[in-house]
Amino acid sequence: MPEISRRQALAAASAAYVTWGFLPPFLASLKPAGPLEILAHRVVWSFVLVLALLFALRGGWAWLWTSVFTRAALPSLIAAAGLIGTNWLVYIWAVNNGHVVEASLGYFINPLVIVLAGVVLFGERMGLGARIGGGITLAGVIVISAASWQGLWVSLSLAVSFALYGVVKKRSTLTALQGLLVESAFLLPLAVPYLLWLGPDGQFGRAAGLTTLMVLAGAVTALPLWCFAVAAPRLPFGVLGVLQYVSPTIQFLLGITLFGEHVTLTYWIGLIAVWIGSVTYLTLTIRAHQPPPATEPV
Repeated sequence: MPEISRRQALAAASAAYVTWGFLPPFLASLKPAGPLEILAHRVVWSFVLVLALLFALRGGWAWLWTSVFTRAALPSLIAAAGLIGTNWLVYIWAVNNGHVVEASLGYFINPLVIVLAGVVLFGERMGLGARIGGGITLAGVIVISAASWQGLWVSLSLAVSFALYGVVKKRSTLTALQGLLVESAFLLPLAVPYLLWLGPDGQFGRAAGLTTLMVLAGAVTALPLWCFAVAAPRLPFGVLGVLQYVSPTIQFLLGITLFGEHVTLTYWIGLIAVWIGSVTYLTLTIRAHQPPPATEPV
């Protein structure tokens, strides 16, 4: 891969996070396809595109069998596929059922859930930023759940599933694109039979525009991840930490504007607490030279 400048890396990372932020309108454009059909096409076309990209970049597929599909790596690969598939399905369902705001909340609190997972599962120390920011964020979630508990499961499902996905991937030696290829490969035995079972009842092939968008779901999934993978090693973690809040902020703004979702005063109060907690966590963590983990959204 050719060397790129810091400015180009920043542009690539920004493009990834902005694309993830504007994912809800794209997913909504795939209606009247249901969440399972959208997920199945996302899996299939991501696999096809990434396989072609990696073949071009690596000059073949022999590396798959020597460094990826090994017996030791198999359990973690299957777990990662299951977790990211669950995350994608919940996110697609949320967007197409009027829960974009709740989905954005999930990605605001996700970094702190990852910190908690590190403490519980890996014995990592929780720094000052995580303790203060986490406490404020938890208070915000409690306020939200007191008045809007019906949709809170969306936020928590997205945050927890992606945090556990990060735990499983913690010791992975695969690049972002290699990981996406493998995870898509393990989901293919579920996605392809489902699409075949749908047959003419599915939306694929009915209209040229919708069919094209379903195929493009692979690019919408893979290309931002590629941009992130290119940029992440070349940028300070503090910069990535700031940028990771761009996506949920865009999603939230789209939820209350484009999608017309209503946010109660209590929800606003809780959400502001989540924002303050996230900023506090990020600021204190960067200042202490302990950068937050960079996440990879739906």
